[in-house]
Amino acid sequence: MAEDNPPVFNYILSFILVGLAWGFTTPFIRRAARTHTPPAHPTLDHPSIKDSWVKSKLYGAFFGVVDLLKNPRYAVPLLLNLTGSIWFFLLIGQAELSLTVPIVNTMAFLFTVLGEWYVEKKVISRDTAVGMMFSLVGIGLCVSSKQ
Repeated sequence: MAEDNPPVFNYILSFILVGLAWGFTTPFIRRAARTHTPPAHPTLDHPSIKDSWVKSKLYGAFFGVVDLLKNPRYAVPLLLNLTGSIWFFLLIGQAELSLTVPIVNTMAFLFTVLGEWYVEKKVISRDTAVGMMFSLVGIGLCVSSKQ
């Protein structure tokens, strides 16, 4: 009996969605992290924490992370990004590993470039555009050689 393999379109869509989740969300996460200023916490003013350099750094980092995660401008893209990681691990259980990893990472690169263009209005240089095209051609060569 032949194995029931999903159509190639499902794999292509999966590669694109994981790349989109990883790459396109990164500029949004970066912008939110750059513009976030955590509020002061009364706990950090406690004498036992102020007197200890280690405690003040640890508590400060903890409250900084908690405040950042409470910010929807950071948390929503982060959640989408992490969802892409779950999709990726489901995908590598089904698709060929030697193709999945480079394809998904290339897709993430391409969507990161597009995300920076969209979020930060960053101009895509000619060299970057050529690199993006070479990446797509490379994916095509890898996929065609595996068939």
